[in-house]
Amino acid sequence: MTDLLISLYPWTKAFHVISVIAWMAGLFYLPRLFVYHAEAKPPEELFRTMERRLLRAIMNPAMIATWIFGLCLVFTPGIVDWSQVWPWTKAVAVLAMTWFHHWLGKRRKDFEEGTNSVTGRQFRMMNELPTMLMIVIVISVIVRF
Repeated sequence: MTDLLISLYPWTKAFHVISVIAWMAGLFYLPRLFVYHAEAKPPEELFRTMERRLLRAIMNPAMIATWIFGLCLVFTPGIVDWSQVWPWTKAVAVLAMTWFHHWLGKRRKDFEEGTNSVTGRQFRMMNELPTMLMIVIVISVIVRF
């Protein structure tokens, strides 16, 4: 199995990066849709449709692919040195990103049920979280402190 992971490493890494880009695009866009939805008078059905499709057709598959390819990279011999700090900071940031993804999913259900209590301003503030987490992840992986 380790020989297979080593031989597929460039492909695994490429698909991991592709899925991360798709996931991040959704994490940046969905909160922005929520801002517009929260501030719409009256709330538009179009927003519900766009939010549902973005989450289910793009973000969920991208998050799952990111996790699968990321775990394959973790289990590829020689890629991750757990005695260093960087894999731990990346892991914490990825877990936080996953939490944020699920938080957004819950907010989408709130909009669907008509029970949203988060303001457009609060969604704008939360929209900064994936950027901060992305910075931590990229610096952790590239700088490897």
